[in-house]
Amino acid sequence: QVQLVESGGGLVQAGGSLRLSCAASGRTFSNYAMGWFRQAPGKEREFVAAINRSGGSTYYADSVKGRFTISRDNAKNTVYLQMNSLKPEDTAVYYCAADSRVHRYSDYLNPIQYDYWGQGTQVTVSS
Repeated sequence: QVQLVESGGGLVQAGGSLRLSCAASGRTFSNYAMGWFRQAPGKEREFVAAINRSGGSTYYADSVKGRFTISRDNAKNTVYLQMNSLKPEDTAVYYCAADSRVHRYSDYLNPIQYDYWGQGTQVTVSS
């Protein structure tokens, strides 16, 4: 089992920044690929960003590319999502997820591939 706890969400004005953190416990963190997903009211959960086990490869949704940065610190068992130039359409509950099996690019983008999820943190961007 892997336990994931997100933090860092909040209310920010458009153009502002937030940094989300996801602390993992329970298993060897470096064995898991990590992803960030988000879900806005009335919408399906969507992929935001992902990072491979070593941190050497990262993947982003087109909607956040150039504004968001995913990173991880395997010594601290934590993955981060730095969000800059935030827009009102970024408003959602943000979830981190972990899985030990993802290898293909398509796997990283698919929430069904991830076995472990955090409880989510709310991000609200005002216009």
